[in-house]
Amino acid sequence: MNQIIDAKVRPLVIASQLGKAFNERIAQRVPGLAFVDLARGDFDIAASDAEVLLAMPLRAAEVRALSETPAAWPGAIRWVQLFSAGSDGYPRWVFDAPLVTCARGPSAQPIAEYVFATILNAARRLPELWAHSPEEWERNKLRTRDVAGATLGLIGFGAIGRRIAELALPFGFRVVAHRRTDAPLGIDGVERAPDIGALLAQSDYAVLALPATPQTYRIIDKDVLAQAKRGLHFINVARGSLIDQEALLDALNREVIGLASLDVTDPEPLPEGHPFYTHPRVQLSPHISMITEGAFDKLIDKLVDNINRYRERRPLPDIVDPHRGY
Repeated sequence: MNQIIDAKVRPLVIASQLGKAFNERIAQRVPGLAFVDLARGDFDIAASDAEVLLAMPLRAAEVRALSETPAAWPGAIRWVQLFSAGSDGYPRWVFDAPLVTCARGPSAQPIAEYVFATILNAARRLPELWAHSPEEWERNKLRTRDVAGATLGLIGFGAIGRRIAELALPFGFRVVAHRRTDAPLGIDGVERAPDIGALLAQSDYAVLALPATPQTYRIIDKDVLAQAKRGLHFINVARGSLIDQEALLDALNREVIGLASLDVTDPEPLPEGHPFYTHPRVQLSPHISMITEGAFDKLIDKLVDNINRYRERRPLPDIVDPHRGY
């Protein structure tokens, strides 16, 4: 056990899968902590008196391998803090702990920036527009697209969807959103679509930003994609399991979908030889849309704030509802 303790405060024992570097950064800002260093995916806390668990997300196959609830779970654990906004990267029994919170919020800005990078790169045809010789200077008179005046559809309107909308409106996009509930969207200028099909039918760009739950599994299927506006640029920054990938491939081959920018797939990574790797209208990135130089700093800020709230018995934000799945 790596203990970092302020003698004036009763130590709060935290079991952490984040690694020593992250633990030390937290300890520098919060006095009176004792860390139990765990490997990612290690939930063996029976021998510790840890009251808090900081848990890292796992891949789907790793989650399945941990399907059986440990005999001692949750032991002395009173609070589990997830190191992700989504809750699908953890065994279901983790949510039997008295309190589970997620890291919703810090990822919204970097993911929104990723979305606009994919839109602008495609619309302005980067990097093929760059000239590397006088011949290319003369030849590269490519016709590019305006984004102002285009319709941007948002499937999901949580922290990520809202931040995308906030950035899109000053750009001149018409923004349309669909969300699960009838709660007000709360941003002037954002229109509501009655369903996903209606949203895709009017969108030049559509962003999938829903949580992964049993209800959203393959919510983007062939029937929904059949309603898409021809040439749609479809962007997924949520989870690969939300899309029927065979249906998406078919829509790409028929040019119903003009371009798919996918930061997530099912599984991750896709197997060798999968057509998405080489398809001319698919752009893949390895689930890194939220990873920027400042993203982890914001996550640390959130963890530090939550630890202080927990010690002071103040309410914690972003409590996960295990029945909703987020």
